[in-house]
Amino acid sequence: MPGTLGFFPKGIRVPQISDAGSKSGVRVVTRLLRAACTRRIVIGVLCLGVTLAYSTAYADDLVVYSPHVVQGQSEVEFRGDVLRDSSAAVNGTANYQISVAHAFTGWWRPEIYLAEYQHIPGAGQQSQGYEFENVFQLTPTGEYWADAGFLASYHHAAGGQPDDVEFGPLFEHQDRRLVNVLNLIWEKQVGAGAGSQYAFRAAYSVRYQWKAAIQPGLETYIRPDDHAYQAGPVVYGEIASREGNEIEYSTGVVLGINRDAPDAAWLLRLEYEFF
Repeated sequence: MPGTLGFFPKGIRVPQISDAGSKSGVRVVTRLLRAACTRRIVIGVLCLGVTLAYSTAYADDLVVYSPHVVQGQSEVEFRGDVLRDSSAAVNGTANYQISVAHAFTGWWRPEIYLAEYQHIPGAGQQSQGYEFENVFQLTPTGEYWADAGFLASYHHAAGGQPDDVEFGPLFEHQDRRLVNVLNLIWEKQVGAGAGSQYAFRAAYSVRYQWKAAIQPGLETYIRPDDHAYQAGPVVYGEIASREGNEIEYSTGVVLGINRDAPDAAWLLRLEYEFF
């Protein structure tokens, strides 16, 4: 059996964009906005997310990206988490994000973050800017030992802070009912006032596909530059409608493994997918 990277050089390809994948961007955005405004299920999902949770300054860090892209699929997503810690300066730090995405091809899914807010104890809530994120699927699903993808994003920071870019490979391997996902991500500030250092982080998840609606798992996060290491239980699930649309969720808590990591980060992610 070849190693994880054995397929990579042979499997990389850039398919041609089909006519179906080149539909008008205006039409796609219109569909997304119409879905978010008129479908009661989406409104309920987003309101529930905003009510129950925020997410931390590490909002982008506390997520594990799949390399898979489904052509023609649109998404409305809420992602948030909140920190609990013995330090009063850290406890309650939170933030949330709302985004929309559409897969124009079978290998490219761009995503726009419409709202990114951070709440810091004693400082209130502040906008963190906007982000344009892209997931590229590099290998056909199931053809090699692991499926490979690539993440590339640009974040425009609010408040005069430097912008930043993120990039790195994504891997997913399924063994019967066990699904393993690994992300290796680098971050670099750009623009005025940007630092020269690259910050690395790794994220890993494993889940057991017991039932579609209930899939117990574990997530692990490594941020060497912050000297922060976290791991904890997470439950995943998806609920499909008769039309083929579905709601995906994941919720859980990752605990600090070392002293510099927050004591706990409570996670909530809600996503509505439709065609």
